[in-house]
Amino acid sequence: MVRPLNDVYPACFAVLSKESRSRLLAACSDMSDPGTFPDFLGQMNAADIPPFLPDLARLEWAVSAVADESRTIPKEVENLSVNPVLRFIELSWKGLPAFLASAQCSGAIMPEQGSERVLVWFDPKCGKTNARPASDEDLLVLKMVVEGIAPEIVAAEGGLPPGAVDAAVNRGIWSGILLSPPSSIRRDPAIFQTGKNNEEEFLSSPSFTLQWHITQACDLHCKHCYDRSDRSLLTLDQAIKVLDDLRLFVKSRHVQGAVSFTGGNPLLHPHFNAIYRAAVERNFSTAILGNPAPAARIEEIINIGKPAFYQVSLEGLPEHNDSIRGEGHFDRIIKFLAVLRSLNVSTMVMLTLTSGNMDQVIPLAELLRDKVDVFHFNRLSLFGEGANLRLPDRGKYRQFLEQYLKAAEKNPVMGIKDNLINILRHEEGIDLFGGCTGYGCGAAFNFVSLLADGEVHACRKFPSPIGNIHRQGLAEIYDSEGARRYRSGCNACLGCAVRPACGGCLAGAYSHGLNVFEEKDPFCFMSSNNA
Repeated sequence: MVRPLNDVYPACFAVLSKESRSRLLAACSDMSDPGTFPDFLGQMNAADIPPFLPDLARLEWAVSAVADESRTIPKEVENLSVNPVLRFIELSWKGLPAFLASAQCSGAIMPEQGSERVLVWFDPKCGKTNARPASDEDLLVLKMVVEGIAPEIVAAEGGLPPGAVDAAVNRGIWSGILLSPPSSIRRDPAIFQTGKNNEEEFLSSPSFTLQWHITQACDLHCKHCYDRSDRSLLTLDQAIKVLDDLRLFVKSRHVQGAVSFTGGNPLLHPHFNAIYRAAVERNFSTAILGNPAPAARIEEIINIGKPAFYQVSLEGLPEHNDSIRGEGHFDRIIKFLAVLRSLNVSTMVMLTLTSGNMDQVIPLAELLRDKVDVFHFNRLSLFGEGANLRLPDRGKYRQFLEQYLKAAEKNPVMGIKDNLINILRHEEGIDLFGGCTGYGCGAAFNFVSLLADGEVHACRKFPSPIGNIHRQGLAEIYDSEGARRYRSGCNACLGCAVRPACGGCLAGAYSHGLNVFEEKDPFCFMSSNNA
């Protein structure tokens, strides 16, 4: 059945008067192929037909054809490829995509005469047909993919860092003109079985983070510090090689790379700016987990590349916090948060939960309501100097989580992070959330921790060595048997209804002297009836 022309070309007919529409439809009454309509318009010489109408018709026909072909787009591809329904058309009028996008062309800016190259494609991620002028970047990434040109070659020819070309390719993927293979940072579905379709999202991560403890140097001496050992630093050249290796790793796994710089205090590293710049130049999302610094120092960093967030720590209200982190620390943090906000840097405050501060968490969050973007807490790990402190009362922990969630409903800065919160959501029939790393326990899954001397651990909160960057690349470390064991989690959690987004906390099990691979987080309060 042939579709009516005014259904295929609604914008074209919308710009015509009622009389002109009727006359045009009558002239095309015997047209069997709607695709010939643009040429038909081009041959007309009527005063009431706008001169841009043939090109508008060409664009509308391309949009219609692409929409019809959208079902041919494969659900997955094995290699980076051009969207198979993408169409490239050359028009002799500018501004037609914007004109077409306006509601029935009402109030649209009229097209201007002049050549314009336009891309039309269907984006399977959002289920929408798009049309826009082709930018030089669009044409570059399409040429790269079609001709198999490596980003490194394009970067060298253009005098650009490779990450700038990677970013252009990523924008092509996000827009849908390019199709990328799915992330291979993926859970083993045989171990992490899902019960609902909406739990599938927790099995595959679109990103991978290197949590880089770049130095042990620190201007504080906190009572719960996990590691005060003296570790030698990587040289600047070695650090750059780590970032190059990370870039190749995330590209091979089809994910976005991220680097969280921490320590110690990462800003005390003698080559911090150079390493940070190298990370930005490789198109990594960056974050800093550190201590207060002068505004001028933060401005230096912003000029290189603004971090996704800057995280600082507080351990409770002023008196308790300063007993853990040093006199005057609380006030310095509050002032520093104001500095970060004035510089438009996203802020995060992290608290390490102990028996001594559990009752201060909600009051502290209230105090921070208008001073920070996100507030989180992590349970203490009894490792390093943290072994000298005490964990919160296990029997009262569930009650604390319930109180925290209730308070969070009224305080927008209170984030939810502990995996065990998913037990409460499960009991209430609420969809699970991402937990500690967005994917439950992310140890050796969507992040690893790199220590200052090159040791790589599944998680920094407890000894979990999986390799050494001096002897192995990240791919070899990630694919190692040790890393696979950590990301498989605890066997005692097999079959648990919330496992896809939980897995408890391996560091919590370690803190109690348990076998992290066989014995679950002792704070878990999941009922056997719900498992």
